[in-house]
Amino acid sequence: MRDGMNQFVWRKMRDTDVTAVTDVANSVHPDFPEDISVFQDRFDLYPAGCFVLENDNNIVGYGISHPWALDEAPALNSLLEVLPPSASSYYLHDVALSEKARSGGNASKLLKLMVQQAQDDGFDAMALVAVNGSRPFWERQGFSVRDVAALAQKLKSYSDDAHYMVRFLKNI
Repeated sequence: MRDGMNQFVWRKMRDTDVTAVTDVANSVHPDFPEDISVFQDRFDLYPAGCFVLENDNNIVGYGISHPWALDEAPALNSLLEVLPPSASSYYLHDVALSEKARSGGNASKLLKLMVQQAQDDGFDAMALVAVNGSRPFWERQGFSVRDVAALAQKLKSYSDDAHYMVRFLKNI
């Protein structure tokens, strides 16, 4: 199983990957369940922001992102149906890596792809809701907690340790 067989490769998500992405989500985030329709909705609205991590032709991770309004966050397990016409940030909906994909810098490699997509689309800010104690990871990636009073109730629907975080980008 060595010599390339254990390579992890990020690629753009395809419509046929939605079921596998949902399976990874259910296994990695059992406390934050989302319906398959949520992943299909995000892919249909913004496939450019959807990535999967493959290993031996199996999907072992994913990243879902899309344009959104700064200082707002979609409700957990909800359909967007449309993107806001005045989107002012690039929102990281979810990043999940199976246990075997959590080393080797796979999350950082994904973030580079997402930063590039955000910059290509002209956004100068990225935002996310950090859960499961992931705040330190996101801080190392340049995100900072942003206190938005209007989000307080929504964040509690995620978890008690949820944090809205923002990273400002410099378009180069």
